[in-house]
Amino acid sequence: MEPTSETKNLTSNPSETQTLEQQSSTGGRWLLLVAAGAASLSGLMLGYEMGLTSGVLLQLRGLLSLSCRQQELLVSSHLLGALLICLAGGPVLDRYGRRWSLLLSAGLVVGGSVVLTASSSLVAFALGRVVVGMGTSLSGTAACLYIAEISPRERRGLLVTLYELMLVVGVMLGFGCSYAFAALPSGWAYTFGLAIPPALLQIAALLFLPPSPRFLVSRGKVQRARVVLARMRGGTEEHVEKELMDIRTGLKEESQHSFWELFSSKANLRSRLLTGVTLVFLQQATGQPNILSYASPLLRSVGFASDAAATLASTGFGVVKVVGTIPAVLLVDRVGPRSFLCGGAVAMGLSLVALGALTLQSHTNLTSLCKSHTGPNGTTQAPWGLNQTAVQPGSGDIFATDLPHQWNSEGSQRADREDHGVGGSAAGASLLKWASLISLLVYVAAFSVSLGPMVYVVLSEIFPMGVRGRAVSVVSAVNWATNLLISMTFLTTTEKFGVANVMFLYAAMSFVLLLFVIFCVPDTKGRTLEEISKELAKK
Repeated sequence: MEPTSETKNLTSNPSETQTLEQQSSTGGRWLLLVAAGAASLSGLMLGYEMGLTSGVLLQLRGLLSLSCRQQELLVSSHLLGALLICLAGGPVLDRYGRRWSLLLSAGLVVGGSVVLTASSSLVAFALGRVVVGMGTSLSGTAACLYIAEISPRERRGLLVTLYELMLVVGVMLGFGCSYAFAALPSGWAYTFGLAIPPALLQIAALLFLPPSPRFLVSRGKVQRARVVLARMRGGTEEHVEKELMDIRTGLKEESQHSFWELFSSKANLRSRLLTGVTLVFLQQATGQPNILSYASPLLRSVGFASDAAATLASTGFGVVKVVGTIPAVLLVDRVGPRSFLCGGAVAMGLSLVALGALTLQSHTNLTSLCKSHTGPNGTTQAPWGLNQTAVQPGSGDIFATDLPHQWNSEGSQRADREDHGVGGSAAGASLLKWASLISLLVYVAAFSVSLGPMVYVVLSEIFPMGVRGRAVSVVSAVNWATNLLISMTFLTTTEKFGVANVMFLYAAMSFVLLLFVIFCVPDTKGRTLEEISKELAKK
C-alpha cells in the first residue's frame, strides 16, 4: 500500500512524529471515552424508562382507574414500540450507521416524552410509551455496536459494559424519581419529563463525534476511517494501519453475506444467530423484566403494607443493580463474559427458589397485584393521592406504623386474615417479608453482574461485520418480543398460577441458561472481533 501524502509528511521528521504521537495518545483516549460515554447515555435512558414503570403504574392505575389488562397494556406499550423498531432497525443501522441511528433514537425519546408529560388518557399514555420504546430500543442496539466498533480489543469489554452500567444507574434513577415525585400533583409528568435532558445531551455530543471506523470502511470511506482510527487510538502509524488492514480483511471475507444467509449454514451464521436468540430469550425468561416493571406491586404482595413502603423498597433494586454492575465492568476483560454468565445463572436460580419457598410460606394474596386498594370505608382509593404527601410530617421510617390511615388499614386487615403458622404472627410475617426482599435483591444483583451486561458483550462480538447490524436487530426483536409477551401476561399469570410457581419457573429457566452457556456460548476473552468471527465461522 502506497503511503498517502499526509503519512509522508508525518514520517519525514521522526522527532516531530514522536512528539505528536505522545500528545495524540492522551487525546485519543479522551475522545474514545467521550464517544463511549455519549453512546452509553442510551443505556441511561432505557434504564430510566424501565425503573420508572412500577412506581408510575401505582400512580396512574388509581388516577385512571385501570383494570388489570389496562395496567399490562400500559407496561407493555413501551415494549411494543421496542419490538416495532427492531423489525425495521437493521437496515437503518447498516445503511446510515450507528451514529445517525443514535441521533434518530434520541429524537424519538424527546418526542415521546413530550407526549407523555401532556397526556391525560390511557390511549395517549400508551402512544407516548410506544414512541419512547422505539427510541430506547434502536438507541440501545446502535450504542452497543458503536462502542464495540470504536474500542480497541483490550478495552472493548470494559467500554461495552459501560452501557450496562449506565442502564442500571438509569434504573436506580427511575425508581428514585417515581418515588420522589409521587406526592406531587401530576408527579408522573415530572418523572416522564426527566428523560428529555439526557436525550438532548446525547444529540449535542454526537454531532461532534466521528462515525465508527468499521462502518466507514464498510461504506468504502477508507481514508476517513484511517483518520478516525488515528484520532481514537493515538498510537503509531503502524498500529493504525494494522488495525485498518484487519478491518478491511475481515470485511472482504464477510461483506458477501446477505440477510437471508443469517438463516443458512454459511460461515456458521445460523448457529451464531441461534446462540444470540437463545441467549436473549433466556435473559427475559428468567424474569428480570417483570421484577422491575412490577416491583412495587410485587413487594406489596410479600407483605409491605403500603404503596409508599413498596415503592421505596423497590428503589433498593436500582441501588443493587448499580453495585452489582461495577465488578462486571471492571473485570469483564480479565475474567470474560462466559464466566460471569455461569456464576450469575447459579445465583439467580438459587435466589428464585428461595423466593418461591418464602412466598408459599407467606400465603400471598395475589389479587391485590392488579387493584387499587380499598380504604376503611369500602371506597376505592388511588394508591397515590396526587394532592397529599407520601408521609405525614414528623413521620419516622417509611416502613413504620405511623403512616396515613388508609395505608395502615390494609396492613392491619392483611394481618387479621393471615393463617396460623409462620404467617400468623407479626414477627413471623415481618421475617418472611424481609427474607423475600433479600432474596429479590440477591436475584437482581446476580442478574446485574452477569446476564445484564454480558449478553450485550457477547452479541457485539459473535456476528460478522457485514451483517452485524441486521443480526443484532433480529436478536433484539426476539428479545423485545419475549419481554412483551412475558410482561403482558405477568399479572394474569400470577393470579392464575400463583407467585410461587412463577418464581419456580424462572428458577428452572436460570438453570437452563447455565447449561446453555456451558455448552453453546463461545469464550471471547482477549480476542479481536476478526479473530472471533474467523473461529466461529469454522465451527
